[in-house]
Amino acid sequence: MSGEENGRRPRILMFSQRNIYPRDAWRTPHYEFENIIRQIDAVDLVAPWPNARFSQMSRLAQGFSKRIGLPVKLGIPSMTVTHRYDMLFVFVAFPKDLLNFNPAGGWRDRCKTSVCMIDEIWLRQIPKQRSFLKNLSCFDHIVLYYSQSVKTINELTRKDCHFLPPGIDALKFCPYPDPPKRVIDVYSIGRRAKVTHQKLLEMTRQRDFFYIYDSLAGSQVINWEEHRAILANIAKRSRIYIVNPGLIDLPEVRGNQIEIGNRYFEGVAAGCILVGEIPQNEAYGNLFDWPDAMIPLPFDSDRIGEIISELDKHPDREEAQHRNNIVHALRRHDWTYRWESILRIAGLDPAPGLFTRKERLERTATLAEGQISSNP
Repeated sequence: MSGEENGRRPRILMFSQRNIYPRDAWRTPHYEFENIIRQIDAVDLVAPWPNARFSQMSRLAQGFSKRIGLPVKLGIPSMTVTHRYDMLFVFVAFPKDLLNFNPAGGWRDRCKTSVCMIDEIWLRQIPKQRSFLKNLSCFDHIVLYYSQSVKTINELTRKDCHFLPPGIDALKFCPYPDPPKRVIDVYSIGRRAKVTHQKLLEMTRQRDFFYIYDSLAGSQVINWEEHRAILANIAKRSRIYIVNPGLIDLPEVRGNQIEIGNRYFEGVAAGCILVGEIPQNEAYGNLFDWPDAMIPLPFDSDRIGEIISELDKHPDREEAQHRNNIVHALRRHDWTYRWESILRIAGLDPAPGLFTRKERLERTATLAEGQISSNP
């Protein structure tokens, strides 16, 4: 456990998987969120280390759990809870990750309420995950990244279930107060559309055009904090950030479900112009409702060159898009606001550190509104 944070008695007990999956790139935003919570609240962190046979045991436990229809626990050390807390907070990527959470040690009697936040639950995959979802029975509140899964999970678990979108460390990704030149024309990481990618490669051969993309397969990072830092530093220097809904190229997994991923929030926080498939769901309209928040580009389209040519004709409009995205991210999408929502769901008052960070976010947003970019 981490002990007292911010000089206050810890009131939040947090279970983290950062030592179980320290190198999974897609989990790094989760750990970023946990760190922000520790900065603005009083937290005891429980981050157990797996034993040497964890990977093998994990596969066996998942298969056994599916066959018998009941959750099976792994060899992760139990939490030993000796203090009293206002809340237990657990953030996992998938329902199967709840096998790693060993709730022994009397936490239920020592935590007034409990919240489980889950990144990825696709409706089409729920029949295969029912045994893992039974682990949710011990939580009072469930928070989901995926808006279209809330109703079904609520019906299955009979728990208090809410949608809460991804967030971002908006201060880390913000290019102000000293914005660097946007020397990168297009930044694209993770899943990509083949036709769009080939068009961008063609542009790099034909003109002075800087396109950054993944050239290695795999999703392992050496150090998750360094990974987030370099991602932020590259994004701050990029004009365009390619984004698409989660698993856009895997309809056999997601079905017809359309959900917003972390890329949208990373891009706006860095002041990039988002280009890609606009999610056709209610959540997108509520979260990105300002003018020019995004330029639509159908997945696997070759129109990216036309979009860039049009942007080149209107530098003032482009600069306004950069600033507007930054300002809205600072005022709406920092992890601070997500934690504030979770506290509201749990019926807890914010700690002083939350208000301090919100004040800093507002000062930075005001600065961004008034500054003139250093871009030529």
